[in-house]
Amino acid sequence: MLGNNINSTVLAFAFGLSAEIERNLISQRTKEALARRKEEGVILGRPKGRKQKQKRKRRNNVGERKIYLFAKEALTISNYLKERKLSPRRN
Repeated sequence: MLGNNINSTVLAFAFGLSAEIERNLISQRTKEALARRKEEGVILGRPKGRKQKQKRKRRNNVGERKIYLFAKEALTISNYLKERKLSPRRN
């Protein structure tokens, strides 16, 4: 743990400065690599239209799950009524 003296302050500053330099170097290397890949003709990022398909697919899966749960629950209620020799009320 760092104390409240000048040595601790200088040490904390040095660590912060080295972290900032490293962060900038990583950013620079990443940008250079992406630019090089783009020059090579590689398509970067997610393919267009994919996000909408994923949303639709996810939405359909949720709907199917709800239907399954509802059907399962309805069968359970049906069995419950049959076991007790009850009939469902209809309005």
